[in-house]
Amino acid sequence: MPWINSKLFFTSLIITVALIGVGVGGTVHKVGDSSGWTMMGVDYQAWASSRTFQVGDSLVFEYNNEFHDVTEVIPHDFELCYSSNPLARYQTGSDTVTLTKPGFQNFICGVPGHCDIGQKLHILVFPASLGPVAAPVPGPVRSPSSYMSPSPTNAPQYQMGPSPI
Repeated sequence: MPWINSKLFFTSLIITVALIGVGVGGTVHKVGDSSGWTMMGVDYQAWASSRTFQVGDSLVFEYNNEFHDVTEVIPHDFELCYSSNPLARYQTGSDTVTLTKPGFQNFICGVPGHCDIGQKLHILVFPASLGPVAAPVPGPVRSPSSYMSPSPTNAPQYQMGPSPI
């Protein structure tokens, strides 16, 4: 009985730790690293290609809001650098965007000409990870002698009848 209680406790503990790990939040990605969100000297596609984005992660855009903004757009508007129909627009100069759904997300600077020279970010957001999966809890180890194996004296006896001709 103590073995069952300790096994149940251990299993519950592993499940609890796994669930708490999922709820802690994701990675914070500072867009453009130390350069931030600017139109000079940052290849945002190269920056994004070196990272994995998941639901629960955050993008931090830091920029001079006198000269830039962050505009989230649909893929078609991303390709055309069209900012007149935004999904969202951020203008504080220090904006955090939490990634809430899997799929592609597109951000451009809505200031005319900035997107055209590369101030744009296209990322793929993956579903949230459940983190490392715990190994199954092993059951009790049995010695070979503890298994019940039929002995010749306990084996079922069968009688053979005459074979049909």
